[in-house]
Amino acid sequence: MEHNLLFNAMVYLAAAVLVVPLAKRLALGAVLGYLLAGILIGPYGFRLISEVEDALHFAEFGVVLLLFLIGLELEPSKLWSLRRPIFGWGGAQVLGVAAGLCGAAILAGIDWKVALIAGLGLSLSSTAIALASLEERNLMPTPAGQAGFSILLFQDIAAIPMIAIVPLLGIPEEAGGGGNAWQAVLKVVVVLAGLIVAGRFLVRPLLRVIAKTDTREIFTAFALLMVIAISLLMQWIGVSMALGAFMAGVLLADSEYRHALESDVEPFKGLLLGLFFIAVGMSVDFAVFLAQPLLILGLVAGFQVIKIALLYALSRALGMARGQHLQFALLLSQGGEFAFVVFGAAATARVFSSDVASILVVVVALSMVVTPLTLMLYDRIQAWRQGGDGAKARKKKADAIEPNEDHVIIAGFGRFGQIVGRFLHANDVRLTVLDHDPDQIEVLRHFGFKVFYGDATRADLLRAAGAAKARAVVVAIDDIDDSLALVDTVRRDYPDLPIFARARNVTHYYQLMDLGVTMIERETYESALKLGRTVLTEGLGQSAYRTRNAANRFRRHNKQSLEAVYPYYKDRETFVSLSKQAREELEEMIARDRRAAEEEKTHYWD
Repeated sequence: MEHNLLFNAMVYLAAAVLVVPLAKRLALGAVLGYLLAGILIGPYGFRLISEVEDALHFAEFGVVLLLFLIGLELEPSKLWSLRRPIFGWGGAQVLGVAAGLCGAAILAGIDWKVALIAGLGLSLSSTAIALASLEERNLMPTPAGQAGFSILLFQDIAAIPMIAIVPLLGIPEEAGGGGNAWQAVLKVVVVLAGLIVAGRFLVRPLLRVIAKTDTREIFTAFALLMVIAISLLMQWIGVSMALGAFMAGVLLADSEYRHALESDVEPFKGLLLGLFFIAVGMSVDFAVFLAQPLLILGLVAGFQVIKIALLYALSRALGMARGQHLQFALLLSQGGEFAFVVFGAAATARVFSSDVASILVVVVALSMVVTPLTLMLYDRIQAWRQGGDGAKARKKKADAIEPNEDHVIIAGFGRFGQIVGRFLHANDVRLTVLDHDPDQIEVLRHFGFKVFYGDATRADLLRAAGAAKARAVVVAIDDIDDSLALVDTVRRDYPDLPIFARARNVTHYYQLMDLGVTMIERETYESALKLGRTVLTEGLGQSAYRTRNAANRFRRHNKQSLEAVYPYYKDRETFVSLSKQAREELEEMIARDRRAAEEEKTHYWD
């Protein structure tokens, strides 16, 4: 068993590593690469993997993690603002496509029950393939991307009543559970309510306790435990695991631990989602296809033509931009993962035979393979029509409509970072604050600050925090090594992002200069200089004008000295010599200032 597990893992990884880069190089896209890899290693390819069902069930967790991460991006208030597109557009899509497909099937002489379940199942689209295609093409911020996401979310919700009504259409012995159906609905409502309460009052305190251990792997383990537990709970009550994970993500979207959770779960999501596509490729039953190839090809073509036409009409009704109608229709044209569940439930309830279920499953699987191909063809046609590279055209389009996230990242919210953050916040600057002290974060949240738990030196956390769209980053971390590591990461990954850094001492100041940082403030310098001015004016009675000029001269000379010594600060001997010289120059300047002041006083009395 252990040998088989390790061997299968090796085969999955080898297939992905060999096929996906080749598919990307041929401009086929990563999704199609994974699907082709699955076909190659599956029962109808080289037969390296035989346990297709087990792989598909395990790989579904990739879709679960995808929906969890999407949920983390949507705060409850933002989700509420999307209620119209989710339920309005989503409801219109599911009902319209289901009615169209059901009507076409009835006209073809198919029994109404079979036609209804087939139409409902085929109205669902693949969340994994559609969202992966949106991200791959940077289309999520576009109207087509936003509409597609809203509809996909509604489909995950709609899958629940679809699965629930299947037994009611079965033979009488199987469908006599009206009371059980009501009990199932009540159970769903109770569990969802409990999940909302637990997310608000239990999960966040637990995350805080675990964060205090300062052990990253335990934090990651808890994140995965939470997602798995919620998914299994949803599965137990008959709800989509992906929908449950999405709800968990939404409940934590306004949590200070959002970015840390996102960066910890992201690598698992990527691997498992790739495995899911591989498993879908392996699940294409070519034996069923070869038994009736013309029938299945005709069903795939007819199903996709009808669905694309209906989606195209819907996109026009939604008022999308003219150039996005067909793109939107192609993105959602395939069958979905939950269609497998709906058709399996229909076969179990004997709404239709297992042979019909097998044919419909193959139709859905083939439509998943066809979608990346049709999207690739669409991209090529668009590139040919617009002239130039298609990828550049897509990028230009996305850049033009991508929302401007005008924010400043503050890394480290201790005594120094707090002052900077409070000042910027008071001046209406949008902030994203990263800190690793759970107690500090909890206090600041009560005062309305948007603070997130996490280690800012991690590249994945910076990416999740929106560094690519930030206007500036303020480095206010206490630890000097962490401060330098963060600057190094920002310089490498975001070379155009302005850096404003806090220096703990002169050596730290020079190390920041080594990394190309030019906007640096020593943490105690200005406050010490200000206190010196206060002593002169308030304590010793000197004029404010004179002390201000003296402070400016001191500041100017100190900066010149720092810059003069900088090239030699690693040469200890030269550094000490130049530092002594700078002090001597300062003493001479102070003496000149004193003489000038005395002369000014004598002249005044004369």
